[in-house]
Amino acid sequence: MTTVLIVDDQPLQRYGLRMLLDAAPETEVLGEASHGAEAVRAAAELRPDVVLMDIRMPGMDGIEATRRIIAAGGRSRILVMTTFDLDEYAYAALRAGASGFLLKDAQPEELLAGIRAVAGGDAVIAPTLTRRLLDTYAQHLPSGPATPPGGDDPRWLSLTDREREILTAIGHGWTNGEIAERLVLSESTVKTHVGRVLSKLGARDRIQAVIIAYDLGLTRPNSSG
Repeated sequence: MTTVLIVDDQPLQRYGLRMLLDAAPETEVLGEASHGAEAVRAAAELRPDVVLMDIRMPGMDGIEATRRIIAAGGRSRILVMTTFDLDEYAYAALRAGASGFLLKDAQPEELLAGIRAVAGGDAVIAPTLTRRLLDTYAQHLPSGPATPPGGDDPRWLSLTDREREILTAIGHGWTNGEIAERLVLSESTVKTHVGRVLSKLGARDRIQAVIIAYDLGLTRPNSSG
């Protein structure tokens, strides 16, 4: 059973989400919040597996709420719900620690699958969408080190040569299958390497690893690798 906290300033939106999740045998709604500050309090008190987080809310928005929930070190993972594809605020939410985002008009099965994925430690956004998102909003990224990529950043120095290859590939938005093919490895080996990279970087999921790859200058917009 996956427990969920619904955060949205629109009562009808919360009602619709609750109706859907209450009808699903694998989810349980622990509570609702109508703004960011309430969401932070509720997440700390209820400790849900997943927080469905709206972004644009009065007072504390979903980005700041996400940042505070993640900073508190709780078990909750954040799934951002946004109105528009590639909403400019979605990128900021991912940097704040969200595990992905879905559109509010997503099909019920998409939402339920997204909740399962996030609760299981995966990112909701597929690698192709991750790349599209980061390319679109690359201006929000720091310019990164010049040469060589990675420089003396401790995150980069903590990785082996193979793990650096894997991180660079993740930054290019490659799937595990694509990484396996290009590096001539088995997919199971790639999966093991990806897990080690995420652990060493302290990345919650693949999306966070992509962001770190951009931060380190391993890949830039419109770079296919």
